[in-house]
Amino acid sequence: MSHFVRKSILGIGMVCTVLSASILAGCSDKKGIGMSDNPLMNQSTLAFGAPDFSKIKNEHFLPAMKAGIASQRKEIKEIVNNKETPTFKNTILAYEKSGVLLDRVNSVFNALVEADKTPELEKIEKESVPLLTDFSNEISFNQEFFTRIKYVYDHEFGKLQGEDKKLLEETYKGFVRSGALLPADKKKRMEQINKRLSDLEQQFGNSLTNATNEATVWVEKERDLAGLTEADMAQCKQDAKSRGGKAPYCIVIVNTTQQPLLTNLDNRDLRKKVFEASIHRADGSGDYNTFPLVAEMAKLRAEKGQLMGFKDYASYSLDDAMAKNTENAYAFLKQLIAAYSPKADEETKSIEAYAQSKMGEDFQLQPYDRFYYSAKMKNEKYHFSEDDVKPYFNVDSVLTNGVFYAAHRVYGLSFKERKDLPTYNQDMKVFDVIDKDGKQLALFYCDYFRRPTKRGGAWMSSFAKQSRLRKQLPIIYNVCNFAKAPDGQPTLLTWDDVTTMFHEFGHALHGMLSNCEYNTLSGTSVARDFVELPSQFNEFFASVPEVFDHYAKHYKTNAPMPQELKDKMLNSINFQSAYSLGENLGATSLDMAWHTLSSSQVPTEDKVKDFEPAALKTIGLLNNQIPPRYSTSYFNHVWGGGYAAGYYSYLWSEVLSVNVGDYFRAHGSLDPAVGQAFRDKVLSRGNTGDLMQMFSDFTGLKAPDAKGLLRARGL
Repeated sequence: MSHFVRKSILGIGMVCTVLSASILAGCSDKKGIGMSDNPLMNQSTLAFGAPDFSKIKNEHFLPAMKAGIASQRKEIKEIVNNKETPTFKNTILAYEKSGVLLDRVNSVFNALVEADKTPELEKIEKESVPLLTDFSNEISFNQEFFTRIKYVYDHEFGKLQGEDKKLLEETYKGFVRSGALLPADKKKRMEQINKRLSDLEQQFGNSLTNATNEATVWVEKERDLAGLTEADMAQCKQDAKSRGGKAPYCIVIVNTTQQPLLTNLDNRDLRKKVFEASIHRADGSGDYNTFPLVAEMAKLRAEKGQLMGFKDYASYSLDDAMAKNTENAYAFLKQLIAAYSPKADEETKSIEAYAQSKMGEDFQLQPYDRFYYSAKMKNEKYHFSEDDVKPYFNVDSVLTNGVFYAAHRVYGLSFKERKDLPTYNQDMKVFDVIDKDGKQLALFYCDYFRRPTKRGGAWMSSFAKQSRLRKQLPIIYNVCNFAKAPDGQPTLLTWDDVTTMFHEFGHALHGMLSNCEYNTLSGTSVARDFVELPSQFNEFFASVPEVFDHYAKHYKTNAPMPQELKDKMLNSINFQSAYSLGENLGATSLDMAWHTLSSSQVPTEDKVKDFEPAALKTIGLLNNQIPPRYSTSYFNHVWGGGYAAGYYSYLWSEVLSVNVGDYFRAHGSLDPAVGQAFRDKVLSRGNTGDLMQMFSDFTGLKAPDAKGLLRARGL
């Protein structure tokens, strides 16, 4: 599961410009570095203006951010002071052209804060967030500016066409959704809420990263790791060394509730310890407690929704999404829950019965046992384990012979690694992306290995979005958290890792193949319940036979995976798949439950812990055996990652992606003509049209078919 990052200061896709020479000449930072020496102040001379990480230093960020704010403030003032009648060109287009500098600085800074946050960067973030929030509010509630925008909307909307019309619509609605039509007293309160929420979201992200690192489980004796492969043991040893060596081994906690190593760990007491370290990482049982942050954020968001005229935050949030309202979202969830629940109960009984056959009839299955005994059942049924297939999933082969190969076959893209572009970490790779006509299309960076300074999860974003107006080709990156093998050994992936790589590259393709005039509308700048469509669909290619056979080769012999093993693995993908759906439904329902509260209904921080089981029980998902993928205290998507009232979008988009996959399967999975149609009708269009219409134009379906998801998951 990815966490896709979509960044903007305003919800309307704020963009920024280069400083004039007069502003440049008057600026210097606290350390005396002239702004003309700051590599962020001008577009780099590297390919496409790629960030020059060989020159960028931490002390460059704040001065460049402040200069970018000053620059865009000046540009907006010029728009406001224009004495001519407001038009699309002198108001909307002028705003779209503003702020390239701030956009550039933030894209680099945000990338580092997410993927390589050092203590120094954390301090800079703490200082920068209030600056950026204040500037966002300054623009959102600039009444003279909005008056011009509204005039253009009222007088030109019906006359414009294509991207011009869509840009006007998104700009106007973005300001309205930010509170531009509110009376003065409510605007003031909205400013206060926005500022406080930005601060709280930053605090949550920092606290959770620290909590997850602190939750590491230290292990003194090798025998306690019995059941793990040699590679996993070596990883535990390396992780212990990189985290201070408090013991010879450690098990690092990943972002989700369940922990992958529980699949093989024989020591039940250690399994329990690892699981509890995961679920209690940030609930106050240790040194970290995010409940006070959660309670305050939930209350402020509820108030924000009500200020905007909605009954709760979820209603406000979904008004701008494909789902449209909470009733549609809940109807969708309840349809899945009804089909899922009997399968989940059946699945749990079968695993417990299997465990009792091994451990005695008094054995009671616990959530930390589930992966362990499920894996053994799977092994007995299909006669293989994850460890049997990992030698065939070398990270380099999956990328080059799988992810890139599929993109070549379907979209005609080629990839060529280049060594001349600096990166922020030595493990990163950079590739030229060449279109089928031989022209350069994009740059692609990948940062795949975990480290203590990187937050959990996987995501895509950009150093620069595609825009014909800016003459900017896209500079896209993927970030994952794969465990890097010790030096001299190949990094081997699980099947889940493989699909994660394909998933994130689907987001990357959405950015790379964008062909839009305006930065605000390009690439992944779409509704959250549509943005996961390209990524989830791209997982489809991981198991297409011709693609699979091209990358699934033994890291030592280069021999393809034997057909028998391949069949076992692919046939087992949906083995006990109710768990996967259930943990997603649990997390989704939690998100919706928190964000359908009125401000008076939000529990106080001492009652936050009780809210989760009550909410899950109400919707029929309170299940000790299948906990939510993310519990309230460490649900970063919702409290720190921009997915508030939007986590349902993963399941919603999965329905769309299955429908798209069915179309590809019926018309030719690797047929370039089908790929070109998907590129033309969906991937290249960004947010330039109606999203449901884009889906319908490609699939021929008038509406998504939710039954497809249940079929795809074997339910």
